Order: sequence, then C-alpha cells, then structure tokens
Amino acid sequence: MIYLKSKAEIEKMKIPAEIMKKVLSAIKENIREGISTEELDKIAENVMVQNGAIPSFRGVECMYQGGKRFKNATCISVNEEIIHGIPSPVKILKKGDVVSVDVGVYKGGYHADAGRTYIVGEGSELAKKLVRVAEQAFFAGVDKAVVGNRIGDISYAIQQTVEQNGFSLLEDFQGHGIGKELHEDPGVPNIGNPGKGVRIQEGMTLAIEPMIVAGSPEVIVGPDKWVIKTKDRSLTAYYENTVAITKDGVEILTL
Repeated sequence: MIYLKSKAEIEKMKIPAEIMKKVLSAIKENIREGISTEELDKIAENVMVQNGAIPSFRGVECMYQGGKRFKNATCISVNEEIIHGIPSPVKILKKGDVVSVDVGVYKGGYHADAGRTYIVGEGSELAKKLVRVAEQAFFAGVDKAVVGNRIGDISYAIQQTVEQNGFSLLEDFQGHGIGKELHEDPGVPNIGNPGKGVRIQEGMTLAIEPMIVAGSPEVIVGPDKWVIKTKDRSLTAYYENTVAITKDGVEILTL
C-alpha cells in the first residue's frame, strides 16, 4: 500500500532530513586516507545523537540471513562493494578508494534516507566519471518525478543516463517509498520503461537511488551475508536522496 503524505507530514519529514544534511556534511569532512569505516560510522551516529535522532538502519533484518540484524548507523561500501557494507575498524581507507555511504535518520516518527559516493584523494578518471554519472542519473530521474508521470518514467531516465555513459545498473536493487517506515511502497527501480508502473501522485515520498557499476551488473553476496559486490570487481558508485512529490513539483528533502 502506498501512503500519501499530507503537507504537515512532509514538514515532519524535513526534521530528519535536516539532520541528514549535517550527517552527510560530517562524513564528507572526515573522508580521508587512514580513517577506518568504523570511525566514519561513529562520526555519523554522533551527529544523529547530538540532534536527538537515531539510526534508521539499526535493527534492519538481513535479507540473506533471516534473524540477523544490522548493528551500525551507516552502510559503508568501498570500491567493488556497492551497498550494505558493514563498517569495520580494520577497513582503512586508502588513496583512490571509492567510498559509498548510505545513511538513514529517524526522528519524530519519520525517516530520511540518503547516500553519497566519495573518492579518497584525487582518484582515477574512471572513478570521477562514475561518481559524476551516478549523481546525474539521480537528477535525470527526479526530473520525471512529477504528478501524472509513472514510476517507469523515473526508472527509464536513470537507465538512459547511466547506459549512455557506458555504465551498468543493478537489476535486483531499487529505490523505495519512505515515511513512517524506512521502506514503503512503491518500489523505484533504476531500470524500466516510460509510461509504465505506478502513477506518481501528490504526497508520495520516495528514496531515489541509482546504484551504478563500471563493468558487469552481475553481483555476489559477501561472506558476511550483507555486502553486495560486483562479481568482476569493477568500481561502483551510488547517489540517493529522499524526495517529496508536491503539486508544484518535486522537493528534494535531503539536499
């Protein structure tokens, strides 16, 4: 079931969204050679706690191992890892690493979900293009997130942007509705056809999240049963924001 939000509810969603902006800013400031992904995770959680929020991801059940629940505040995935990377004290960032950070913030009964990919230091030309295209794909999708369009219009715009730049998309993972629950209907695939899918309505709140890879879209699940990696070990990038559909257009809450 799709839960359409009132103007008042969207205003309440802006509360965790504003905290999300602070979290992402802190992460960007602290991404550097020599820092562990666990340290970054703690920095993110401290910002949440200081602002009276809690991590949305903590307690989420593993899709590949029933009963096992996520313990951290963020997912931090490095290089060939695209999503669901578990922060670790022994995973130390080095120059050139491509680091995708996914964050969920919960406060006042509502969630915000956002993610960014950062490069440690200068990075390769491929890495820089990959990060840039992931962001471009998000905005291409957002341009189609208007009342009267369909979810497939968002998906198609994302797909076209990514594939025209020579990259691939994950087929089995997608964006989603968001609000009182972290994951709500409708799903927002990154691959699709225009004019297909659920009709976009005023009051929808969505987490749109292109997840792109430089090589083959074929993936494997890591031994921890959480992290998703490219099978060919090609680089990955990710870009996500929580958005609200209003009668006047789309509002990006976490940007």
